[in-house]
Amino acid sequence: MASSEKVRWGIIAPGRIVVSFLRDGINASNASFDAVASRDPRRAADFAARYGMARSYGSYDDLLADPNIDAVYIATPNDGHHPWTMKALAAGKHVLCEKPYSRHPAQAEEAFAAAEAKHLVLMEAFMWRHTPQVRRFMELLPEIGDLESIRATFAFPMQATTDVRLEPELDGGALMDVGCYCVSASRLVAGEPVSVMGEQKLGRSGVDVEFSGLLRFPSGTVSQFGCAFTYYHRSLEAIGTKSTLLMRDPWLAQPVALFLGERPIELKTDDPYRLEIENMGAAILGRGKPLLGKEDALGQARTIEALYRSAETGRRVTLGQ
Repeated sequence: MASSEKVRWGIIAPGRIVVSFLRDGINASNASFDAVASRDPRRAADFAARYGMARSYGSYDDLLADPNIDAVYIATPNDGHHPWTMKALAAGKHVLCEKPYSRHPAQAEEAFAAAEAKHLVLMEAFMWRHTPQVRRFMELLPEIGDLESIRATFAFPMQATTDVRLEPELDGGALMDVGCYCVSASRLVAGEPVSVMGEQKLGRSGVDVEFSGLLRFPSGTVSQFGCAFTYYHRSLEAIGTKSTLLMRDPWLAQPVALFLGERPIELKTDDPYRLEIENMGAAILGRGKPLLGKEDALGQARTIEALYRSAETGRRVTLGQ
């Protein structure tokens, strides 16, 4: 059981994203990072030494059997998110699972039901949602008048030809990797979509290297988003009857990046990973609630599933059908 002061964390799959996660996140006030597991024992040992972790494991199961670990951060490729979350919950661990949790709504339902049954905290790791920029964006949103349209982009040129994000059997693709941020933002601003349309461009490996989507909301608001591994653009813009609200590069907590009309908005910056870890820790220690829970994860999975279905059929998909 977690102490009254700190949650004892273990890391599953110490890849590229974990380096970003720990860069400032390791300084979270209510966390200690005590163990790491990789399928390569030497990699686990090197990672543990780098970050001052007491224990390293050459298998994920061994870490889950560690009685001195309260919570795990799961950073496997996308296809491993659900099975390892279920194993972690069965082992009595709280789980922070890297985004997107799943493109399958039934998996999200199953995982959150398991967490609830065991009185454990499960959260999808959309770190960008924890930033002061996002909080300020939502505070200013009423000033643009009635919301008419949303535009969101997250794209970067991927130079690598071999990458887990390019592997179809690992649930790779631009929508899963970066487009899920655009979906998250659109839903934050406008609620749950009632219908979607998706268009995708497939790469050599068979995953989407470009994806464009339209989300329609009950109010009539439409969100247009684009994501890709082939060009660079990052933004979130809400367009209203009175003004616009633009956040440049919203996903990585960049400073001086918010504009109400033409007016720049002063922002405080903070590390999104540390904020995410502290929010999760507070929930585990009974001092707060997780920012993101079951309904948000379900909304994500339902929307992503519908977008892929639309792209594959060439038809608009109504949510719930």
